[in-house]
Amino acid sequence: MTDPPRIAVIGARGQLGSDLITVLGEDAIPLGHADLELTDPASIDTALGVRRPTHVINCAAYNLVDKAEEEPEAAFRVNAFGTRYLAQWCARSNVVLLHVSTDYVFGLDPDRCIPWSESDATGPVSAYGASKLAGEHFVRSICPRHFVVRTCGLYGQHAPRGKGNFVETMVRLGRERTELKIVADQRCTPTSTADLANALTKLVRTDAFGLYHATNSGDCSWFEFASEIFRVANLPVKAIPVTAAEYGAKARRPDYSVLETSRLANVIGGRLPTWQDALARYLQS
Repeated sequence: MTDPPRIAVIGARGQLGSDLITVLGEDAIPLGHADLELTDPASIDTALGVRRPTHVINCAAYNLVDKAEEEPEAAFRVNAFGTRYLAQWCARSNVVLLHVSTDYVFGLDPDRCIPWSESDATGPVSAYGASKLAGEHFVRSICPRHFVVRTCGLYGQHAPRGKGNFVETMVRLGRERTELKIVADQRCTPTSTADLANALTKLVRTDAFGLYHATNSGDCSWFEFASEIFRVANLPVKAIPVTAAEYGAKARRPDYSVLETSRLANVIGGRLPTWQDALARYLQS
């Protein structure tokens, strides 16, 4: 009888990390920022050396997309070099590493209208996206036993205090205002961290190492997503579609970043639920 896996979750207090801890149960080793500093190799060595995990799931990231345009060094320090230190430790220790990445590694093709597969050429359009892509390359080149999993538009019950997530923000603003301007010319797949945590838990227990895309099923614009939030939450707010250029965010986002998830589905036995189903369950809970 083999021993159960010991799965360290870095970023355990975030939206995805918190749901992973719940799903993994007794196999989980929660590690927050106070336990492990990703930009410090000595901290990684100490925190993981003491706990001796068989697997590491890295949910930690610098994800202030707009702020990264002003301080790209900070984004690269965490998302690229911190990830590199972690990959080096896992390689030395023969530990499996599952690293969570992003749809923002795409975006250069303005005419894209079919979901991105794992074999498609990347092309980030922001400092954040570039930093996450660099982290992917470090993991894939350094750590033989790795999973790199790109996902999109995460929201979950454990949103950071003061920051929230898109769903929480729309519900809050929908209660305060009668109309809201929402970007309508960017398509993606908003993804529930609860559904993603279930998928990652299945994936990390396999030896089907490599690059994967993992999101809920279907796709929508942010305008369509907000409209569905208002409908399900029964909020009488008028959503007004605007372009990304009109909205004027500091960092450019991909116009189309829908991810093809069939590779993951073949490994874990099916696709994640639709984004509409996931949203309904989230708002009900």
